[in-house]
Amino acid sequence: MKGLFVSPSPHRATEMSTTKIMLMVIIALVPAAAAGCVFFGPRAAGVLALCIACSIIFEALFNIVTKREQTVGDLSAVVTGLLLGMNLPATVPFYIPVIGSFVAIIIVKQLFGGIGQNFANPAIAARIVLMLSFSTPMTSWVKPYWYTSVVDAETSATPLAASWLNYTENGSAYKMSPFTLGEMFFGETGGCIGETCAAALIVGGLFLMITRVISPATPIAFIGSFALLTLIYTGSAVETLYGVLAGGLLIGAFFMATDYATTPLTASGKIIFGIGCAIVTFVIRNFGSYPEGVSFSILLMNLLTPYIDKLTKLSPLGAKTAKEGKA
Repeated sequence: MKGLFVSPSPHRATEMSTTKIMLMVIIALVPAAAAGCVFFGPRAAGVLALCIACSIIFEALFNIVTKREQTVGDLSAVVTGLLLGMNLPATVPFYIPVIGSFVAIIIVKQLFGGIGQNFANPAIAARIVLMLSFSTPMTSWVKPYWYTSVVDAETSATPLAASWLNYTENGSAYKMSPFTLGEMFFGETGGCIGETCAAALIVGGLFLMITRVISPATPIAFIGSFALLTLIYTGSAVETLYGVLAGGLLIGAFFMATDYATTPLTASGKIIFGIGCAIVTFVIRNFGSYPEGVSFSILLMNLLTPYIDKLTKLSPLGAKTAKEGKA
């Protein structure tokens, strides 16, 4: 038969391309990014714009220097820059987003082969490098709407930082937080640009799940396991809800722990990945020297992804081992 050929699967094409997936992620991130710009002002918008611009420039330059096909058009650099910016305080010096974008795009992404080949989420890895290298500016927070005040910058603790300080001094986490659950849900707290507004992050996460851009397995396993561990540890539903809304748990669970290239392929693997992130986050928050552990937990589980894939690998229907085939 003319035109008949044999090829490995998959045999069905899909209209969903890398560019379309990245565009959907950008759309899902817009509500939280916009909320961050409202709460933290024009400087927050400047940090986001700088991260996106630098990420695009570094990717374009790398492809030019190495004579690779230009990949800026797939929008993955835009997503990386946007996520990195949303994980930074609004008042960081502008050289920090530049360094972070270089680490994310050049070192973590391109030097390992580009999109789909990176061993870890670029934005997560870059944030950790910046946290360890520039600890003071990376942990200097301002109050929402500080830019409308006559004071240059009114400092503020994040909900997690406040509870962590209280825990180290009084042995009781969360109870003395200066923020209400309502303020934390709508984002009127100190923190990184894109992590404070839980409502916007949930809307974005639901959008990605409804459109099937991401699987709900990892976010549900991550958030649910963390909530269960916190409930067992504290015995309080209010403190459990506080722990879920505080810090980068929601942005991490919906937008970073679901990265295609650095997380498991199978459904059971995604669940294991989410549970692992929850356990590491819980341990760092309650027993470590940092008030937050989401970034470290996702990076650690990224490194374990190949082993999780191997553990949960599915056997093709009707497949036989070499030994069985000879028999």
